This record gives sequence, structure tokens and C-alpha cells, in this order.
Amino acid sequence: MAAVTMGPFLVCAGLLASVVHAAAHCHLPASEFVLHGDYLIGGLFDLYHVSSPIHHHRPEAVDCTSQNFLLPNYRRFQLMRFSVEEINNSSDLLPDVSLGYEIFDICSDLQSFPGVLKQISVDGSVQAWAGSHASLSKVIGVVGPFSSTQTLTVAPLFMVDFISMVSYGASSSVFSSNENFPSFLRTVHPNKEVIDGIIRILQHFNWRWAAFLNSDNDFGIDGRDLFIQGIKDTEVCLAYTQNLNMLTDFTQTFQQIEQQKIGVIIVFAPKMIVEALIDSAIRLNVTNRVWIADDGWSMNKNLPKKKGIRSIGTVIGVSQPVVTIPGFDKFVFSAKSQNQCKNSEQQMFCNQFCKCSHLSAEEITSADPTFSFPVYSAVYAIAHALHHVLQCGAGSCNRSITVHPHMVLAELKKSNFTLLNQTIQFNEYGDPKFGSYSIVYWNAKGIPEEVGFFHFHPFMHFYINGTKVQWFTNGEVPTSLCSTECQEGYIKTHNGIHQCCFTCEICPNGTYVNSTDQVSCHHCEKYQWSAAGSTSCLPRTVEYVAFTDTAAVVILVGAGLLLALTLAMCVLFAINYNTPVVRSAGGPMCFLILGCLSLCSISIFFFFDKPTVAFCVLRFLPFVLFYTVCLACFVVRSFQIVSIFKIAAKFPQAHSWWMKYHDLPKNYNEAKAITFCLLLLILTWVIFTTASLLYQGKYIHSLNALAVLSSIYSFLLWYFLPKCYIIIFQPQKNTQKYFQGLIQDYTKTISQ
Repeated sequence: MAAVTMGPFLVCAGLLASVVHAAAHCHLPASEFVLHGDYLIGGLFDLYHVSSPIHHHRPEAVDCTSQNFLLPNYRRFQLMRFSVEEINNSSDLLPDVSLGYEIFDICSDLQSFPGVLKQISVDGSVQAWAGSHASLSKVIGVVGPFSSTQTLTVAPLFMVDFISMVSYGASSSVFSSNENFPSFLRTVHPNKEVIDGIIRILQHFNWRWAAFLNSDNDFGIDGRDLFIQGIKDTEVCLAYTQNLNMLTDFTQTFQQIEQQKIGVIIVFAPKMIVEALIDSAIRLNVTNRVWIADDGWSMNKNLPKKKGIRSIGTVIGVSQPVVTIPGFDKFVFSAKSQNQCKNSEQQMFCNQFCKCSHLSAEEITSADPTFSFPVYSAVYAIAHALHHVLQCGAGSCNRSITVHPHMVLAELKKSNFTLLNQTIQFNEYGDPKFGSYSIVYWNAKGIPEEVGFFHFHPFMHFYINGTKVQWFTNGEVPTSLCSTECQEGYIKTHNGIHQCCFTCEICPNGTYVNSTDQVSCHHCEKYQWSAAGSTSCLPRTVEYVAFTDTAAVVILVGAGLLLALTLAMCVLFAINYNTPVVRSAGGPMCFLILGCLSLCSISIFFFFDKPTVAFCVLRFLPFVLFYTVCLACFVVRSFQIVSIFKIAAKFPQAHSWWMKYHDLPKNYNEAKAITFCLLLLILTWVIFTTASLLYQGKYIHSLNALAVLSSIYSFLLWYFLPKCYIIIFQPQKNTQKYFQGLIQDYTKTISQ
């Protein structure tokens, strides 16, 4: 009976011994969120994140552990703990002063006030800053939060008491305002510098037609506005933009991008939205695109290894440079080895709890390493500021000094110390004067590979090695243009509102396209010329037909023959001056006409050889002057023909009086000859005018000379030559009787 009674007791005793033995080898750590010290640094990290709005029936805090866990942020959380421990283990920075921390999980953008209020409270009471500082919070500064929206929510509470906030991730440009955020500093560069890097990437690869997808919050909207402002004076155009959240219809977004033939997609959004976007791109078979990532997801550990990620195209981006923090990995492994007891984590206060016991040290250290140095430098910046406030020297600090928040803030703004080979300084807006960005490319192994950099200080320097990037176009850099670039000599005629969309039109003769202004054709100077499609004007070269040119020789021979014929006709008409044919041709007027025709030929000799002002005048003056006299003579002859023959038919007595005193009139066939000569004259100049419109070469002057010669020959051959023929070969028609008979026959016909 006794043995039976002792059995359960021995079992319990054995179990108790086992528990005691296990406890001896398993140290129950305090919460990772709290470390006591003489002075406290507040920490705001979103270990969990609310992906969609939470609606409560009553005011209450968000239970962060029920939301999505963010491993990269937990790594940064551990980095703050490591930084404080490293400072405490050092005897140089804060000797004989212990630094502690009080960290809260600020998982909601708008509903994370309990932790913030606790940090600014004194003995559980929150009071605005006043002249009396009998009771001061031990929190001398705050590290965080990460996102811009979270910072905008809680920053005013810290600004009231001038408690320094040193953010390691809030990059919105709104925080560069000292008036609204007097005690805000950051160890991450503002969005403007990230956007500058993205724009430089676009310009480097000549991508001018891009989509900008941004998160629907302060961070994303600020980035989009900065991008629009940054491309104003560039050739880059914003083809499409869209605000993204977890409820966005990504199908419609990609349809718009496909319709506008956009080849480059810039994504400016946090990790969770980006992962949902990329998943949709893979599922919807979005291919052959260039994706440009901001520093928030360019070093993502999961997406580069995701199945189907290579099909969407090529991913490059701007990232925080990966800075190895010495001793951090050892700290994580040590912390995990001391935390092997099940359910050992304790929640000290609202959202000071993490269900992280299942994580291994390897998982933590291999998470996204970006923003590590911003966290590390933020903690050290506050510690250095405290160092100066406490007047710390060799081995000791002046602990009698009462540390007020504004004292720490003043020293923070004057920060100037070296940390991991970087000089930590802030400008007048609280932005960092140190650091740089890396340009990374997601290679075929699923690893973000550095292919360039973007330095800010002490001077700006951008470099990218495009040959390291394996494009989806098999070596060729992909293009993203609304319109293909115009060839040389063409101007751009814009279509719509985008300067990137245009049609190409060639510049005509006498104009050129300026390389700096491809939207209009510029006229050449007075003594310059250009062919169609020229990019510059050339000095005019003098082209002329020499006297030895074949065309010139032929025309000059024709002019010489004309002079010979004219002279011969004058001699022939002089010998037969009193014959009816000569008298009917005009008598003494014939010699005036023939002389003027001879003088007209003078113009022909000035259409050749190098042109001068005198040559240009003499090309036309003799011809116009003397040919006008010729035409006037023929007008008179035409009037005589019409008038005399009408008088003969209607007024015989007047006709008899005319014949008594006037060289008998010619027969009526002379009217036909004059008409035919005038028709030839008109036809000649119509042909020349048409030719001059179609041809502008140097031989246009030869054609002009030929037209002049043809005009002279038209009267010489078709008016005077037939009369010479009658005089020489048909003398029987050159009699008074013959002409009188012709006239009588005509008048009888008219009178009938």
C-alpha cells in the first residue's frame, strides 16, 4: 500500500527535477523590446504590417501579431538591439553610462498611438513641453519609423517636446521642412535623390516612354510628383501612372500598359504591394518589359527566385548599398541560442511582442539587408549626441547634467563622426550628407547584382555598366519610345500632349534642322543654300555655263547664224526696196524690225560665263527693249492690214485715196504669218516657264538663252524668210499686177 502511494510522488518528483534541470540550461530572457538603462532610445519598427484597413466597433489598439509578418523589418529590429549593446560594451562613446531602449511594433499607419504615447509619457502622464522639467522621460530620442505615412502620423507627437526622431526609412520630401518637423532627422536619403537615380537610368538607356506605378500613400504619391517634376526638362515622358494598393485591379493596369506599348515600368511602392503586382504580372503573362525598382524592393530576397520571374523581362533598380555590420551575425546567433525555451517571449506592453521563436538565426541574417546602415547610424547618431550633451571624456561622463530633448537635438544637428568609414553629417534640413545608392540587376541566379552606383557626396557621380545586364532581348538594350527618332534632316511634329509622340517631316530646300531644335525648319542665310533634309547650310557655289560648253557653243552658233541671216535679209530688201513684196512687208519698217532683232541677240551672249551684275542686266535689257520695238512694229502692221482691207470693201473712195499716197498694202496672208509667229512666241515661253519650275540647275540659263533665240527666230523665219523666198525664187509674184488682183478678189468676197 505504501509502495503504491509513493509511486505518483516519485513520478512528480522526477518531473520536477527534469524541469529544474532544464531551467538551469534555459535562460528565460526579458522581452526583446525593452532594455533598461540610464537613458532610453525609443524604437518604432513595423514587424507586422496592416495590409488593409481594420474597422473596430470601439476604439482599441491593433493587435499587430494578427497581421502579416515582415522578416526584413525584424532583422532591422535586431540591428537596433545590437547597436545599443555594442555601444554599451564600448568604453569610448558613453563610459559609465548605460543606454537602453524601448521598442514598439508600429504595424498600422494610422492606429499605432499606444506605444508612441507611452514613449513620451512621464509616470503614465502625457503633458506638453513647458518651462518646468522636474519630471523628464528617459527617452532622449527615437529611431524610426520606417514608412513615410507612419512617420507623418506620429511625428507631431514628438515634435511638441522637441524629442529627436531619426528615421531610417521615411523618405518623403515633406520631412525636409524645419518649420513642420523641427526635431526630425533621417539617415536615409529623401525620395528626390532616388527619383534622380531612376531618371538617370532612363536617360542612360534612352528610355523615354515609361509608366510610373506608385503606392497610394504619402511615400508613393511624393515619388510620383517628384518624378513628374524631374522629367520636365528632359526627353522622358510619363506615359501612364496608377496609384496601387492591395485592392487594385492589376489586370486593368497591365492592359493600359500594353495598349500604350510602354516598355519600361517604374514601381515605387512597398514590398507587399510589389509582390502582389509581380505575382499578377506572372499570372497574366506580362512579358518583355523593363522593371525599375525603388530602394524598398530592389534587394528583395524572394521575388528574384520566384518561378516565372524571368518571363516578365529585366529588373533593375536603385538600392541602398549593402553595408556589412561587423559582429551583427554573431549577435543574432548568440541571442537565438539563449532563447530556446518554448513560450519564453513575454508581452510587456501593447504591441511589444513578436511570435518569432520559430525563426532561425540563419533566416534572420539572410533576410533583405537594405536599410541596415541607416538603422545602425541612427542609433549611433543619438548616442554621439548624448556623448556631447554629457560632456563625456576619457573614461567618464558628467552625469550631473540634466538631459533635455532639445539639447540632444542640437547636438544631433551638429553630428560629425566616422562610422564604418563614412562621415555621419546632416544638412540644414535634417537630411544625410553621407551615403550613396547602388544600381542593381536581378541576374539569372536570382541574385541582385550591382552594376553601377550613384554617389551624392562630396559630389554627384552616376555610373552604370550596361554590359553586365543580360537583357531579355538577347544582348540588345530594349527600347521604350512612343515614336521612333527622326532621321537627320527631319523635324518632329508633335501629336497630342506628349512631346515623345510625333511624326517626322523632311525640311525642304533652303532650310535645315538645328540639332538643338528639332521642331522647326530654319531658313538659310542669304548667300547659303541647302538640299532637302539638311542639318546645316553651305555657302552658295557659283555654277555657270562656260562659253566652251557644248550647249553654249550650239546656242552661240545659232545666234551668229541669226546675225548673218538678218544682214543678208537687209541687203536683199535694200536691193529690192521698191518691189511690192518689200513694200508689203513694211517697207522702211522692215529695216527697223530686222535691226531690232539683231540687237535682241546681244542678250544671248551674256547668259554664259561667270555671272556679274552687268551680265545679269544685259541678259534681259537688250532683248526686252528691242523686242518690244519689234512687237510694236508688228502691232502697227496688223492694224494696217485690218484697216486697209476693211476700207477697200466698205469705203472704195477712201481706199483709192490711201493707194494714191501710200508703199500698195500687202496681201492678207501676212496676217496669218504674224499670228503664227505670235503663237510660236507664246509656246516658247510657256515651255521655258514649265521647265524652270521643274529644273533649277545651272543649265536653266542655257534654256533661257534658247528661248530668247527662239523668240527672235520665230519672226525671222516665219515672217521675213517667206518674203525672201518670193523675191529670189518666185519673182512673178513680186509685181504690182499680182498684188492688185489678190486685193480685188478679196474685196469682192468681203462685199458679197
